[in-house]
Order: sequence, then C-alpha cells, then structure tokens
Amino acid sequence: MSLSVVEAKLEAESKAFQELQKELTKAIESRQRLDSQQQENEQVRKEFEHLEDEANIYKLIGPVLVKQEKSEASSNVKNRLDLISSEIKRVEGQLKELTEKSEKKKADITQLQMQYQQLRSAQQ
Repeated sequence: MSLSVVEAKLEAESKAFQELQKELTKAIESRQRLDSQQQENEQVRKEFEHLEDEANIYKLIGPVLVKQEKSEASSNVKNRLDLISSEIKRVEGQLKELTEKSEKKKADITQLQMQYQQLRSAQQ
C-alpha cells in the first residue's frame, strides 16, 4: 500500500471519528436533559404524595391555569416519568453503541498511523 493511500484512509477515518464524537456529544447532552427532566418530575411526584386528595392542583396550559384533579395530575406525572425512563434506556443504548464505534475507529486510526510511519521510514 502506498503512502498516499494510507494518508487518504487516515484522513477519512479521522473525519469519521470526528463525526462520531459529535454524535456522542449530542447523545450525552440528551441524556443530561433527560436526567434533569426526570429529577423535576420525581420532585413533583413526591410533592403530590404530601397533598390531600381535595387539594387544588392547577396545570398551566398556554397563558391559562386550568384546575386539575389530583388523580389525573398524578397519573400524568407517572406517565411522563415512564416515558422519560424509556427514553433514557434508548439513549443509554445509543451512547453504548457510539462509544463502541468510537473506540473501534480510534483503534483503526492508530493502526493506520503505524502503517503510515512504517511506510515513511521505509521511504527514507
């Protein structure tokens, strides 16, 4: 294999690695957002547990506060938590996959760099 071929492969693999890193960063940011949402909803769920059944609960819909039953509000929070949990599992899988791809790409780049060094030293 020629030096220019290895150099071109190395450049292509480096670009692919950078793209994987961007995807990984987006997935990490998504995971952090989900953690924040989960914590907020857990806090609301805990607050609902301390309320009496007759307590007034209002939901903000646009610019208007709408009265809501405690059972309905609790159910909505539980559903939201279930949805967030399933989304966290999906993002965790995505993070694992991207990390594995990234590690493989890094190993490929290292291999190509070694090949490149060998070819350069053989030409000198």
